[in-house]
Amino acid sequence: MVDHVAKENVNQVVDNGKRESGKGESGDGERGPVGGGRGYELPLLLFGGFRTLIDRLHARLATEGHPDLRPAHGFAMQAIGARGATASEIGRRLGVSKQAAGKTVDRLLALGYAERADDPADARRKLVHLTPRGYAALARSAAIFDELRAEWAAALGADRVRDLEAALRNVVPAETAFRLDATSWLGTP
Repeated sequence: MVDHVAKENVNQVVDNGKRESGKGESGDGERGPVGGGRGYELPLLLFGGFRTLIDRLHARLATEGHPDLRPAHGFAMQAIGARGATASEIGRRLGVSKQAAGKTVDRLLALGYAERADDPADARRKLVHLTPRGYAALARSAAIFDELRAEWAAALGADRVRDLEAALRNVVPAETAFRLDATSWLGTP
């Protein structure tokens, strides 16, 4: 996996042979067929924005008492939810196997963000619940995300950020807007 490649385009197959000037094959200054960009740039820029926000969040969390918390842990804590969940339910919500979910849960248990308890409705089942430390980490994450959004609004303008969010709400189907199962289409190592 490539973490960072300075000044190299990660889509060399598509761009192979095109000029560095950013001009399309027609040489007319257009960067792509519609709207001035290449089709593959949109998902990469969206992912880059996502990664920038997540990386900055975790850098802040690390300085505020959560140095071992990773992005996967945040997704898992969201999948656990306020009522708790079994490892199978967490796996389904994340789009990973019960075993993969179990490994993440074990790490959350070891770090003190979650705990296991008997399910009061079925003694054969074990529910995973967030601990006060888990809730505190999620609350801090929400506050930091608000601060990061405010930074984007200061850099881009509040209207542009609101317009960007509104535009994304228009093109992202509501049922997929807040899905946690990114690993199911990115794959697992």
